[in-house]
Amino acid sequence: MVAATNPIGNRVSALAAACDQVAFGQDRWLVMTATPRQAYLLLIATLIASLPSCGVTPSDPIPEHKILTLQSKALSEPRRITVYTPIAYGENPEQRFPVLYMPDGGIQEDFPHVVATIKGLIASDAIPPMLVVGIENTQRRRDLTGPTAVAEDRLVAPVVGGSKSFRAFVKHELIPEVEQRYRCNEQRAIVGESLAGLFVVETLLLEPKLFDCYIAISPSLWWNDHWLVRNAKDLLQGRDGHPVRLFLSHGNEADIVGHAEELVRHIRASAPRSLSCVYEPHPEEQHHTIFRAVKEQAFRAVLSK
Repeated sequence: MVAATNPIGNRVSALAAACDQVAFGQDRWLVMTATPRQAYLLLIATLIASLPSCGVTPSDPIPEHKILTLQSKALSEPRRITVYTPIAYGENPEQRFPVLYMPDGGIQEDFPHVVATIKGLIASDAIPPMLVVGIENTQRRRDLTGPTAVAEDRLVAPVVGGSKSFRAFVKHELIPEVEQRYRCNEQRAIVGESLAGLFVVETLLLEPKLFDCYIAISPSLWWNDHWLVRNAKDLLQGRDGHPVRLFLSHGNEADIVGHAEELVRHIRASAPRSLSCVYEPHPEEQHHTIFRAVKEQAFRAVLSK
């Protein structure tokens, strides 16, 4: 079924998605150092000022897509899944295709502009035809964060630390459902920015065989006192030769740059050769511009034929 347009609902969803990006961007201290009322007013003011530059813009055309609803046992809730199939999918009924998965993947989130870029790269023969599977958010900060011992982290949402359950949903429920419904080959990729980028890095370090290509853009590596970075060396050692590609980028975010650089050092020093890493910092970009600025470069780097 194709999603219907709901202007009011779309506006609310866009505001919610933008709110997450603002709260977890470079200026997250505004929320964490204020009283609850001050934090609310600061967040709303920042959101209004920043909304035109966030991931959702009114000009993004909605691509042809289908909506699946999965009743998740891992998450104890229904989840809406947005699926784009390339033109070649209908033209070549015997062919199987790679799949790009993405959190923040609702129609009013990053799905439209990511699909637009993927379609353009397919048309120019820069990448092979592939499906895009978007996961619409319900509780973004719950699903995309791991456990944390940092008190300030736990203040950002009523529930955090649910990435293990979210990954179980992706691994045991979503991927099997997609591969049952669609003609998929064995190549899987995942892309995410900010908190979704944190989830991408966490999955790479904790369950690297789940995907073949990992694209992490401005990942929130500061989470839990940068636990993933501090433990990256141990997590990377002793791996087998499963080939994995990583693309890592960020803008001029002070709370991300140093952690990303340290992570890259650990990867280059401790990861097996089967893990290739493309690290492309873009200090000219900000947290709310980086995804759109580097997505094409990222897709060309790790999804190319």
